[in-house]
Amino acid sequence: MSQLTTDLIKLNNLQLAGKLVSDELLLGIHASKRSGSGTEFEQYRHYQPGDDPKRIDWKLFARTDKYLVRESATESNLQIRFLLDLSGSMNYSEGGVSRLNYAKILLASLAFLGYRQNDQMSLYALQNGTLQTLVPAGKQAFQRILFSLQKAEAAGQWLPNQARFPEFQQKQKELLVLVSDLLQVNNEWLELIKTVASPRREVVIFQLLGDQETDFKLSGFYRFKDLETGREVEVQAETVQEHFQQSILTYLEKLEEELRLPHVHLIRIKLSESIAGALKDFLSRRRV
Repeated sequence: MSQLTTDLIKLNNLQLAGKLVSDELLLGIHASKRSGSGTEFEQYRHYQPGDDPKRIDWKLFARTDKYLVRESATESNLQIRFLLDLSGSMNYSEGGVSRLNYAKILLASLAFLGYRQNDQMSLYALQNGTLQTLVPAGKQAFQRILFSLQKAEAAGQWLPNQARFPEFQQKQKELLVLVSDLLQVNNEWLELIKTVASPRREVVIFQLLGDQETDFKLSGFYRFKDLETGREVEVQAETVQEHFQQSILTYLEKLEEELRLPHVHLIRIKLSESIAGALKDFLSRRRV
């Protein structure tokens, strides 16, 4: 278990935890604000073919050996929609870290990055089979997102074939960030994701899983409780271990195969991983 992740959760301060993680991610990437009237957020991004070489910061290149290009907030035209699974299984916990708290800090960290880039942001939740708008895009959305995440509670079942996304505007680029365990009875998650991916909407899925949920290295008798239905079953771990391990492996492989879709990225994270470390995979796929 990552001690840093455990410490962040013990802080019980989502704003501070999110800021600490986002600061760690941005370490080494210089970001500042221009002084004077008409202040604009300024950041650096990696040089891409087609960029004007004059925009490369050669002084920074001399220090970092990286080709970085200046970019102002006016060039950031991204709508980020955060979607949090609030079904009961998000209350799963391992080593003192709950899946829901991990998800909250992860989203808060991404919200800080979006805020620093002046991106438009909104927050949605999936609970009891319906999609709820927690924070629409607009003024003070960033602070409202942090507040809504802080008080969000997971409960209830995933009810398949009920959740429907509204028709989001697609006049500009959109990034939909979904955080869930992606555990499903049938193919409800897959069907939902397939309905929202489009050339102008990139979908990034963070699948949060515990080590025991995939490895199941247990011995002795256990009573397992379904966090969504409340049903309980008592089993002798060794008798079901091989079947469980094969079943979860088959499911995860199928999920990866089904989600090899244009504009869809699946990032699987263990609750034992540090949040900042896990997010580096996300940042390596795209510039946030």
